Amino acid sequence: MTESHESAGTGPGDAHFAVFTDREDAAAVARSFTHSGTRETRVLEHPSGRPWLVGQWDDQEIVTARAGRTALAVVGCCPVDAAQLESRAGRLRDLAELDALARSLPGSFHLVAAMDGRLRVQGTASGLRLVFHAAVDGVRVAATRADVLAAALGHDPDEEQLAVRLLWPVPYPLSETSPWRAVTAVPPQDALIVAADGRTVRHTRWWTPPEPVRTLADGAPVVREALAAAVDARTRQGGVVSCDLSGGLDSTSICFLADRSPAKVVASTWPGRDPADTDLYWAEQATKHLPDVEHVVWDADASPLVYDDLLGIDDLLDEPTIGVMDRSRVLHHLPAMAARGSRLHLTGIGGDHVAWCSEAYYHRLARTRPLFALRQLRGFRALWQWPLGATVRALADSRPYGKCLADAAGHLREPLPATATTSLGWGMPPRLFDWVTPDAEHMVRRALREAASTATPLHPDRGLHTDLEQIRSCTRIIRQWDRMAARAGVPMASPFLDDRVIEACLAIRPDERVTPWAYKPVLTAAMRGIVPETCLRRTTKAAAAMDAADGLRRHRADLLALWEDSRLERLGLVDGDALRHLAQRPSAPGLRDAILYSTIAAEVWLRGSSPARAH
Repeated sequence: MTESHESAGTGPGDAHFAVFTDREDAAAVARSFTHSGTRETRVLEHPSGRPWLVGQWDDQEIVTARAGRTALAVVGCCPVDAAQLESRAGRLRDLAELDALARSLPGSFHLVAAMDGRLRVQGTASGLRLVFHAAVDGVRVAATRADVLAAALGHDPDEEQLAVRLLWPVPYPLSETSPWRAVTAVPPQDALIVAADGRTVRHTRWWTPPEPVRTLADGAPVVREALAAAVDARTRQGGVVSCDLSGGLDSTSICFLADRSPAKVVASTWPGRDPADTDLYWAEQATKHLPDVEHVVWDADASPLVYDDLLGIDDLLDEPTIGVMDRSRVLHHLPAMAARGSRLHLTGIGGDHVAWCSEAYYHRLARTRPLFALRQLRGFRALWQWPLGATVRALADSRPYGKCLADAAGHLREPLPATATTSLGWGMPPRLFDWVTPDAEHMVRRALREAASTATPLHPDRGLHTDLEQIRSCTRIIRQWDRMAARAGVPMASPFLDDRVIEACLAIRPDERVTPWAYKPVLTAAMRGIVPETCLRRTTKAAAAMDAADGLRRHRADLLALWEDSRLERLGLVDGDALRHLAQRPSAPGLRDAILYSTIAAEVWLRGSSPARAH
């Protein structure tokens, strides 16, 4: 392998590794993974002395245990200790028994096991921690990053995969593939099993979402307990931690939970540029009840805009991500938090995805509880301004998921459908835009039709399918932001995206989770008694539309430079002239809908993903 990029890891929060079977041929392959750049590559060995885990991690991010013929490793954030893990290892009789262990532990982590020559490797059901695998010199290697495997193989990204990433949005299951055809992504709900021969692999399901049957009254205490445990897993060691405090329910809840810990808390508020933005008001209401919390309020005009510094991004990412749009905004305050002693930055990200849910549940409720659903749908129509005709058509549409995916292939250039259609259906149907070439469109249509022939939804209920897809779309962005933040010197954590928190929220009946008559009722009920009533009364969420519009105008020169010598244009996937023309018209009406995001994400990623990253 070539010299690693300096962003390959700079401290806690950026653990990544490859996993090898206990065989001589695997050990030979593992040696090619031990080359490191600015951070020492670490090796965890089998009892034979051959490599088991090879990668980069901090001591505080890993717990290991051996008992008899079993070895276990938990890598990431988990409050389990070595003695507890050793006890579990000693009782383990089959790798399948790890399902129960994985579903019981709080935090966010990879779980790796070796038993009788076999391996089991898994990430999180949320998708925040992923697993990939590939055959390297005939040996099956698992890894937590796809690009590490692609580099070992010396492969360039697959053109069809890149074309698919130009969709807006990229639908499941195409959103969960690797950009390299030879690198296989393990679905988040599955564990990877590698046989003792070091070549045979299979995926085995370890996680299924809970059935949403709990009442709000029964479920809210479970959510409170799970979220408190998630925050405790990050704050129990004390020290200084920083927290976002936008004044919204999500970040405010995290702040109040962190304040109950041994850690000193520094709260960070970015007021919006929009005069209508009330974030600062609500943040100050919260800090009145947090006398021990240091509150830092930033200058709104100093906040980086969307599209900031796109040309300067040099993070090593293993897939394109629209997270690059907000990279500067996400990272800007972290050095100042580090200067205040913060060892970890907690966010409220994910609250929107787990404490609320999709209105698509009402597609089923309209059939099982029609009178109740009709009353609720009237409220949603008034709240979201859904036209009656579009609402009725969306409710009448009973196409299975695979049929919707196949049909989408024939409508890629059409305008986006009405909001009611996307809210009550299987999600927003994907679109391609004017600058995407016919060749790319042909590849995308083929990929959609191939996926549609075998695709099954994440759950038969389109509401739960949509919830899971949105959670996993979010975590794929946060996964890359976490990597960027670790490189910036202060790791980030998003407790709402821990599996136990997600499960607690999903278990509550959808008719009580999403209603037009209350804002985030699950979180409001769960935090009552921890967050003051005055803070629980907020029913709005700030939007950064002005920041996005200003960013588009201010950074038009960067956008123009991005399309000069475009990597996507070289591959024949986009019309560079059309993109350069668009960059000169940043106030074009369509751009306010973020339709450029997927294309910019792919271009930025390609610029940092040259063949030189391989051998």
